[in-house]
Amino acid sequence: MALGSSSSNTKVVPEAYQAMNQFKYEVATELGINPEYKSGYWGNISSRECGAVGGHMVRRMIAAAQQSLVGQGAGTTGFRGGFPQEPQQNQ
Repeated sequence: MALGSSSSNTKVVPEAYQAMNQFKYEVATELGINPEYKSGYWGNISSRECGAVGGHMVRRMIAAAQQSLVGQGAGTTGFRGGFPQEPQQNQ
C-alpha cells in the first residue's frame, strides 16, 4: 500500500458488488472458462482465462454506456451534446 493511503480496494458503490459478481460468472460461462470457478475459488484458473473474463466484462460495460449515451443524446450534435454546457466567461 502506498505511503499515506488509508485503504485500498474500497467499493465506490457497495450495492453493485453482487451484480458485478453475477455478471462475472455469466461472462465466464459464455466464454467456456474452466468450470472450476463455479466453486467460487478462481485460484486454479489461468491468468489468461481470468483476463479474458475481465476484458469481455469491460467491453460489454463500455457498449452499454455507449448505448446509454446514444439514448440520452437524441437530437444533440457531437459528443459533448449530451453533457451540460459550461458557462461562457466574458473576456
